[in-house]
Amino acid sequence: MIGRIAGVILHRAQDHVLIDVRGVGYIVHVSERTAASLPPAGQATALYTELLVREDLLQLFGFPTLLEKEWHRLLTSVQGVGAKVALAILGTLGPDGLSRALALGDWSALRKAPGVGPKLAQRVTMELKDKAPAVMAMGGNLTVDPGPLPEPSAEVIEVPVARTAPAAPSSAQATADALSALGNLGYAPSEAASAVAEAAAREPQAATAALIRAALRLLAPKE
Repeated sequence: MIGRIAGVILHRAQDHVLIDVRGVGYIVHVSERTAASLPPAGQATALYTELLVREDLLQLFGFPTLLEKEWHRLLTSVQGVGAKVALAILGTLGPDGLSRALALGDWSALRKAPGVGPKLAQRVTMELKDKAPAVMAMGGNLTVDPGPLPEPSAEVIEVPVARTAPAAPSSAQATADALSALGNLGYAPSEAASAVAEAAAREPQAATAALIRAALRLLAPKE
């Protein structure tokens, strides 16, 4: 199993990147979001990878963090969601947006991803709503740097690609800490995840303490 690729970018496209690792070029499929955040050709990069093995096909899928890789695995556990559809969902929503959509049961958010129709979106949210809190809770520990990068070699020509703005910094650590705190207070994982997701949607850059307070207000009994 190939779990990590570190090397020099030879070519970038919107849905894949060619990485040279000591003379061997690996094609790694990535989301548009990840592709936009990678450095230009000629520079070093590192990605966590998932190897898809079929009788007639070997494909590598790359992720900037272990957290995103874990979300990809969870998505592909749903019938009808292949590796590329899961990548499209992550590229459209990002890990934070996906966690909020699943926790809140917002299947319409998943429909924004290419290749995801209403029936599939509803199936994903139904099947993963109770599983999503576990990934959300471990998010802080999985949001780590892929490790040291190799020195780039000279004379690599960059192929122009469309550029989009990089994704905003992840709030995975604050979300994980808030979920842990609410769990310690006795709230069920699904209701805690829903409250934290709604609080994070209202204030995406909220610190852990603010997120906990907002979630507790949402969980308080309504008069």
